[in-house]
Amino acid sequence: MIKEHPNISILKRFNPADPNTVAEVLAEDFVWHYINPELPEMEGDYYGLSGLIKFFKEIAGRTSRSFKVKPISIMPLGDKLIITHVKDSMLLAGKKMKIEAVVIWCIIEGKIKEAWDIPVKHTATFLNQ
Repeated sequence: MIKEHPNISILKRFNPADPNTVAEVLAEDFVWHYINPELPEMEGDYYGLSGLIKFFKEIAGRTSRSFKVKPISIMPLGDKLIITHVKDSMLLAGKKMKIEAVVIWCIIEGKIKEAWDIPVKHTATFLNQ
């Protein structure tokens, strides 16, 4: 049996819908970097647990609370980095949309220190309702 990388176990405890579980795994000086030129008003850095909560509240508001993340793959790189490939789905401007993203996580001493969330606009699809 292949043993799971310890940082993947930490990341699996990350649930932005439940701030109590997020607080357990975030470093005090955590930074969420959102890189999306298509949403320049949201692009930027969000600091700490309060910044992360603010980011996800803004996403929820823009998507009529329909924003969902489906993990596709997860891969550790060395001792500190994890790369996840996800497919996000949401209702945006009244249209059902799916888009792929890559999130790079930096985990140090058992805490998530930084994350870079990078949606890939060329994968965006709008679905008929």
